[in-house]
Amino acid sequence: MDLLGVFFHGATLAFERDDLGKEIMGIAVPGALALMADPLASLVDTAFIGRIGPVEIAAVGVSIVVFNQVTRIAVFPLVSVTTSFVAEEDATSSDRNKDEISGENEHNVSEMDELITHEENNATSGKSSFEIDSSEINTEHKRKKIPSVSTALLLGGVLGLVETLLLVSCAKPILDFMGVKADTGMLNPALQYLVLRSLGAPAVLLSLAMQGVFRGLKDTRTPLYATVAGDAINIVLDPIFMFVFHYGVSGAAVAHVISQYVVLFFLFDRYRCSFSHRKIHT
Repeated sequence: MDLLGVFFHGATLAFERDDLGKEIMGIAVPGALALMADPLASLVDTAFIGRIGPVEIAAVGVSIVVFNQVTRIAVFPLVSVTTSFVAEEDATSSDRNKDEISGENEHNVSEMDELITHEENNATSGKSSFEIDSSEINTEHKRKKIPSVSTALLLGGVLGLVETLLLVSCAKPILDFMGVKADTGMLNPALQYLVLRSLGAPAVLLSLAMQGVFRGLKDTRTPLYATVAGDAINIVLDPIFMFVFHYGVSGAAVAHVISQYVVLFFLFDRYRCSFSHRKIHT
């Protein structure tokens, strides 16, 4: 009973509505919802492919496994390292900029005192010394520059291109190793899906790197919005490419790739906007 009491007491402490608890929940809940969005979209994706036939859905299943396993090799170190480094540099940059701004404010106060004294001395002559550029007195807001973001994006882009080249050039041997034989009728749809999906590998890895950046900045809402938007586009485009344009399995792959690049552009745009408006206020 004592152990249970300690456990439940600790659980209640985790949900206390103090500032730290609110901040943790604000980061954790959107992150959990983003993880839930992809499996739900995959279920809908699978349902559409299943309407084509059992052979196609079996072929696509193998191709998805191959693509996901190759992607996971780079995902864990890329995302986890990016998140930790961005968080560390963000905190360090915040402290440094606050110290710089504090020093600048003290210097500006000293300059203002000197100007006031000089103005009092020249009051009888009608001269004014306050006609100065406000930028010399007011503290300029400083944008944060985080070097690890550029490194993560470069690494993600290179790994994505390597994955694309690997899957495009070695798709048939990999599928053969996975047991997809030509006489089963699965090889052609599996090849089509895997090769087309591999074209989205750079977008996948760059998006995951960007999500790690936003998590490092304690922003999990933006990755959630991007994931939901991408999944929604995938669900809308699936039946259009598969049944309206009659692309079949290839249509499902094309819809997925388009949705991945939409997610990437959404994250890039949000980061660009947040960078241009991220300022340190005194």
